[in-house]
Amino acid sequence: MMKSSEAALAYFHRAADQLELADSMRRRLIIAKREVQVQVTIERDNGDVETFIGYRVQHDNSRGPMKGGFRYHPQVDLDEIRSLAALMTLKTAVVNIPYGGAKGGIAVDARQLSSRELERLTRKFIDELHDVIGPDIDVPAPDMGTDARVMAWIMNQYNKYHGFNPGVVTGKPVEYYGIPGREEATGRGVGIVTLKTLGRMGHKPQQTRVAIQGFGNVGSHTAKVLKDAEFKVVAISDVSGGYYRKDGIDVLGAIRHSNQNKMSLEGYREAEKITNEQLLELDVDILVPAALGGVINSDNVGKIRAPIIIEAANEPIWAEANDVLAERGTLIVPDVLANAGGVTVSYFEWAQNRQFYHWNLDRVRQELERVMTLAFDSVWDLSRERKVTLRTAAFMLGIDRVARATELSGLE
Repeated sequence: MMKSSEAALAYFHRAADQLELADSMRRRLIIAKREVQVQVTIERDNGDVETFIGYRVQHDNSRGPMKGGFRYHPQVDLDEIRSLAALMTLKTAVVNIPYGGAKGGIAVDARQLSSRELERLTRKFIDELHDVIGPDIDVPAPDMGTDARVMAWIMNQYNKYHGFNPGVVTGKPVEYYGIPGREEATGRGVGIVTLKTLGRMGHKPQQTRVAIQGFGNVGSHTAKVLKDAEFKVVAISDVSGGYYRKDGIDVLGAIRHSNQNKMSLEGYREAEKITNEQLLELDVDILVPAALGGVINSDNVGKIRAPIIIEAANEPIWAEANDVLAERGTLIVPDVLANAGGVTVSYFEWAQNRQFYHWNLDRVRQELERVMTLAFDSVWDLSRERKVTLRTAAFMLGIDRVARATELSGLE
């Protein structure tokens, strides 16, 4: 199986070939500017001392401060973080916001930590990283296993070293220098892109059946946006399994159940219980993988029936499966475009933190729709013009913008 970083590299070179990018520029764009690995040691509530490994890969800053999430997950490793940092560089360029790319995380199962342990872990992590991040250098954000509360701890700990700097991190609670609409932003962006895709295909939402794998922050907000647009969401899932109803899931009811059940669909009885694997293989019009990476791979790609896949998660389709689907004619809207709503609203939050000025929710949603629509139209038109997949077109657009900025900055 191809490694995460190898897959990103394969996509990169495919797009770079289309752009006829020089080897010297390819090398400059591929190699990360800085990779940091740190030891994060904390005392557990029971008195035990435990050590975790933390990472921050800062990939590129030619277009602005580096930007990317912190994820707390047992599978976090340097290869994954390196790949995701490079994808962030392209993602910010695709939606044309003035950032570079970074990514970080700790190899830990956050669900096994108490709230106090999680806070200690986060503050110790920032103790190790505070001198290489900052509002003009590298701006973290939430990711898998982290949330607004964790971002508040990051800002507070950073401020102890550098003074008041709300722009050091985004995705903060609205009451603590955050922005309304940030929590829903990635899912709303996925919904916007799904609607735009359907419009280009000439289909109607009311006749479109959707399956969404993952019902966390991204999946649940995607489901709500699509339900409001009159799509028929027929299947949803989380770690407890999948839930299918051919006439459509009551999305708001499922969200209520999850909220009342410690953010879990366990025990949801308004739909037929299926597995996560079965959800991926359903005969639906649109499949939205919104959970982990690599859920569509060489083992199950032959069973995937949806003609349209919207990548709400990061790298949900392994490279070998991606090529099989592309040859089959499956339309894949890639993660660097589809899930860029989160980083877009993070940019709005950061800009307002720098200006000490606040937008309301309507303004945030309007601006998000404007940015995502421009990006989608640019990628779609380039794809049709050059007769390449949407993924290759998105990579071409991102690489070209980063390469131009790199060239303009010179070598000194």
